[in-house]
Order: sequence, then structure tokens, then C-alpha cells
Amino acid sequence: MKLSGKYETDRDALDMALNTARSFDIIKREFTDLNGRKCVLYAIDGLVKDTVLTDSINFFMRFCEDDTYKKAGVPYIETEAIDESEKISDAVMKGGTAILREKNTTALVMYARSYPLRSVEEPEADKVMRGSRDGFGESIILNTSLMRRRIRDNRMCTEKFTVGSATKTDVALCYMDGLCDKKFLSDLQNKIKSIDTDSLNMGAESLAEVLIKRRWYNPFPKIRYTERPDTACAHLLEGSIILICDNYPAVMILPTSIFDFAQETDDYYFPPLVGSYLRISRIIIVILTIYLLPWWYLWQRNSSLVPDFLSFVLIENDAKIPLIAQIFLAEFAIDGLKLAAVNTPDMLGNSLSVVAGLILSDFAVAAGWLTPAVILYVAISTIGNFTQVSYELGYALKFMRLLLLLFTALFGLWGFVAASLINKILITTNRGVGGRGYLYPLIPFNATALKRLIFRVKKQ
Repeated sequence: MKLSGKYETDRDALDMALNTARSFDIIKREFTDLNGRKCVLYAIDGLVKDTVLTDSINFFMRFCEDDTYKKAGVPYIETEAIDESEKISDAVMKGGTAILREKNTTALVMYARSYPLRSVEEPEADKVMRGSRDGFGESIILNTSLMRRRIRDNRMCTEKFTVGSATKTDVALCYMDGLCDKKFLSDLQNKIKSIDTDSLNMGAESLAEVLIKRRWYNPFPKIRYTERPDTACAHLLEGSIILICDNYPAVMILPTSIFDFAQETDDYYFPPLVGSYLRISRIIIVILTIYLLPWWYLWQRNSSLVPDFLSFVLIENDAKIPLIAQIFLAEFAIDGLKLAAVNTPDMLGNSLSVVAGLILSDFAVAAGWLTPAVILYVAISTIGNFTQVSYELGYALKFMRLLLLLFTALFGLWGFVAASLINKILITTNRGVGGRGYLYPLIPFNATALKRLIFRVKKQ
């Protein structure tokens, strides 16, 4: 509803829009300026700066001219004149301070926001041995400023959108004008504008679910997340688009391929030879994570496939349960320990690791539940999952491994071959948010890009 210029009518409309009668945290402060005109101020307690509120009231009480109210006389940087009660309410809910003055058909909104924030610190799950120690936080302004500090180029654009009829979450698209794919950028802008949802309660994950048509049976991640500003800026300068969601401490890197997960920040903080070694090691370990345990189990079932020099891998099952049941039991136990570790206080974390790693495994062997070889190979596969920071990819690799084990247990060698084929189909048919294919630069083939992904070489 448009403001009418009648003070009581407009004030009542704002009271209704902001629901001041039933919300104790909404500040409503009425006062009179030196000209005798009535004024009312609205703000959210805890989301505005107290000193700015006090200075604003003092300033408006000294008002004499209407032009000062409408133009540049307010001593604050972010200001906006709004003439609709619903838009004024939205601005206040986002942390703005609205001041309405008698006989004025607009309300002045000052965005003197002060959100509760934690300090800028290194992400717990994406640490580096060398490099910067800052990380993204829950404020969209803080996150864009961390990127602006690194990229001082006017080609860097940050477009803001509002998503969710209830949460009205701020979402920002960051890209380098002239470097990113314009068609992909346009498609992404249209997708965000067309989102029809009530809320984005889970931040970027909720946004991803409305942007991507997910196939429940395909576990591979469609989007790569990062909590590191240096990683986001590196992708930005390579032509990627960064999607930031307010109240979420990670950003989305678009588009994403499976090979993007082979790169990590540490690769670029070391000389090319060391960085290439780390990257190649990570790729080999990922392959072993998938195939080592299923291949070992296949050999236990078909000893004729084992070369003589590897005959030591064959074991006699001394446990009281079948070998495949032991493997699945150990895999589920690892997941149980992960969940327990998440909910364990830090001071007890080391104790839990000792109990899980030593006491439980020893008792499991002694009780005849597991054989030492099963514990060894499951442990190697589990450690391999931690060589990359993406939880989604880690569980996708785990599901691939379990599928190989299940099909091998049911159908032997042909089951192993069939499961390998299914895994390859899942990777090939995975679809992200537009842009290049999920297997780029392998499909479509780009030799230069593939070389840069496998080896840490200088960009041409």
C-alpha cells in the first residue's frame, strides 16, 4: 500500500505490516522534531547499531527542511526512500531502520545493520599447510568483501536476488564480466528469478535443491562448495560463477565437473612439482578407495585370479560370520563412529578415536566378528575418503564401493564388471547446473584443460 502522507494512517499501516503489537523485538520510537512534526522510527532489536539509531533520532529531531529528508542530508551511507508499506516492512526485516515523518509520502530507510557474526577463521574441514587462514562466514556482505579484497577488478560483478516468500533470503551471483559463459550466466539468473518457494532454511543446500532436478539414485555431487575465499577467487578468475547464499558459510562454484574435486588449495601453495604430486596422489587414492576392497573380496572368492606374487592377500576366514557380512558390518560401524564423533565434545574426541580404533577392533577380532584383514582394508578405504574435502563425493565413492561389493557377492566376477559399468553410467549421466558436462574436460575432450587438472602447471 502506498503511503498517503497522513501520519496516523501511514503509521498504523506500518504497525500492521510489521506486527509491532505482537513482536517485542521490533523497536517503535515516536518523537517530534523541532518543526513540530511527528516522526516514528522502526527497527529490529539486535540487527541495528545502537549508536546509529541514537544519532539518527537526534538528527531528525533537528530537521527543518523537507529536501534534507528526501535527498542527501542524512549522515549515513546506505539510505533509500520507499513509498510502500510492504517494502518498508521488508527493509526493516532485513535489518534496516525506517523513519516516517508527518506529511511525507516516503519513509527513509537506513541500512545500519549489525548482524550477529562469528570471527573470520580458517574452515575446519578445509585447512591448508600454507596459505591464508580466513574463511567465509554467514554474512553475504562479509563474504563478498573477502573476495573483493583479493580481486580488485571492476569486471567482478555481484548481482543480488531475494529468494523465498517467508525468509526473503539474499542470494548473490558473483562473476567476472567477459570471462564467464554469458549463456550459462543468463540461464542461472533466470532460474534464480523464477524460484517459487517459501524459504531457504538450509541455506545453499536448499537453493541447490530448487536449482537442480535431482535424481535420487545418483549420489554424485552436482555442485562444489568451498569455505575458502582464495579458492572461490581462483575459480572466479578461471570463468566460473560463484553463488553466495546469506546465512551460509560456504559458496557454490558453478559449473562443476567431477574433475574439479581433484583440485585442492594446497596444490597451489606449493611448487608445481609438489602440487602435481599431491594431485596425482589424490586421484590414485580415490581410485583405490573405490576398487581396493571389492577387488580384494573378489580375489577371496576366486583365488584362481590371484597372481602368485600376490598370494599373500588370500586369507582363511576364522570369523564366525561370512566375509561379505564382516565387510558391511565394518563399513556401517565406521559411519556410526563418524556420527558419534560429530556429537562428541572436543575434549573427548581423542578418547573416542582411541576407543574406536584400538579397543573395539581388538575385541571384534577376539570375539570372532571380524578378521584383521577386513579391518585393514576397510581402514585403508576409509582413510582414502578423507583425502578430499567434499562430504558428498566421499559418500558417493562409498556407495560405489558398496555396490561393487554387493554385486560381487551375488554374481562373482560378472557382478564386479556389471557394478563397474553401473558406476560409470551414474558418473556419465550426472547433471549439474548447466554449463559444461560432468566429465569435462574428458567429455568433451579438452587436452589443455585436462592437463591442467591432472598436473599443477602454469596457466597459459
